[in-house]
Amino acid sequence: MNTGLTQHNQAGYNRCVQIFGTSGIRYKADRDLLELAFRCGLCAGGRQLRVVVASDSRTSSPAVKSALVSGLNASGSSCWDAGLVSTPTVAYAASGFDIGVMITASHNPPEYNGIKFFNPDGTAYSDGQKMELEKRVLDSSINAVCWKEFGSQQLLPDAAENHIQAILSCFSGSYPLKVVLDCGGGAASRETPLLLKRMGCEVVELNCEPNGVFPRPSEPLEENLKQLKDMVISSRADLGLAHDGDADRLMAIDGRGRFINGDALLVILAQGVGAKRIITTIDASSVIEEQDFEVRRTPVGDNFISLGLKDWGDFGGEPSGSWVFPKFSYCPDGLFAAAQVVAIAATHKLSSLADGIPQYPIRRTSVELDRELIPAIMQKLVGLGPDTVDRSDGIKLVFSDSWVLVRPSGTEPKIRLTVQARDWNRVESLYEQVISHIKVVAGKELCFK
Repeated sequence: MNTGLTQHNQAGYNRCVQIFGTSGIRYKADRDLLELAFRCGLCAGGRQLRVVVASDSRTSSPAVKSALVSGLNASGSSCWDAGLVSTPTVAYAASGFDIGVMITASHNPPEYNGIKFFNPDGTAYSDGQKMELEKRVLDSSINAVCWKEFGSQQLLPDAAENHIQAILSCFSGSYPLKVVLDCGGGAASRETPLLLKRMGCEVVELNCEPNGVFPRPSEPLEENLKQLKDMVISSRADLGLAHDGDADRLMAIDGRGRFINGDALLVILAQGVGAKRIITTIDASSVIEEQDFEVRRTPVGDNFISLGLKDWGDFGGEPSGSWVFPKFSYCPDGLFAAAQVVAIAATHKLSSLADGIPQYPIRRTSVELDRELIPAIMQKLVGLGPDTVDRSDGIKLVFSDSWVLVRPSGTEPKIRLTVQARDWNRVESLYEQVISHIKVVAGKELCFK
């Protein structure tokens, strides 16, 4: 067995959070995950709590959702099932409930699934909430309520429509653009096409039927969006848009068929909403500080951005495609982001906006490696002699002309490496130095990709 409650119990719990990653629970879908889903429902719920639940398009999602709802009902909670909808739709709907829960593994491959918990304000569970829930999950004394107090189940068919209407209320007028939309067979395959059509767009749909095995890799990376880029060019569209599996992410293609990287799209969106103070992650490009913003950095993970925006800032995002609009919701909302990009493109060509943002070479790779090696890797890398060291998320070495970030993934069993400099020669030189140091610590050849 690869993961889940059984293996966790056997291994023992010596760290604070073992079940949750930075973005909820994610494991391969199997018996262990079903058992864990039931246990999470039992422990997250409570007498007379009202919970909205939903799921993405994965083949395992109905089973995992049923296990979760069974646990919630056995705790005394009543559940409203929004069906197959996007994560931001669930987060938006949570305002009318005590808890929102989404069954999804986001951009992970289709053999994975997971659970995301939301507060009524749309924020994901904090580290403290996750730790408390984990303690309850591991407490063998927690049991179901008396049969007389079991909760009920009912449908919530209007969650998607309510979310769409709320977004439309933020965008007046009509936007007669031709948009190629690639939903990747994911949770927003029906929502986002409807949203954009109601905004006045001509929508060319690509992978906009829910598909549990995903017609393309779910993460909206440039290398996964060739079909979208080609379709934008061949259909002479104004732009292309792409979601991940649960539509908390959005990436864009300009009218020339060029992928707009996440750092540039962050600047475009921030300028589009008139933001003055923005929050982004430690792995975003240094070009952001060169724009006309006040900038604060967080560890990687949209939950850190959302929590930061509750106290400071007008807009937040990370280059992976998570965009948070705090005046609308504290959940990264790929649907709202799609509407915002369309509104921006209606007055300015995305290609011109992207060309106006400096592009510094950046290289992002990852490798499957034992996370227990990270302390030794960090100690080794400090020997490169950086000007400053940031240990808020892994280790970031900052030099006068470049920086390096090595950190553990919060969603996959990988270590991620990011290198940025003013020219490619410096990027490649620094990259090779870091790789060499990591290989020495690992004691073997590694496959970075």
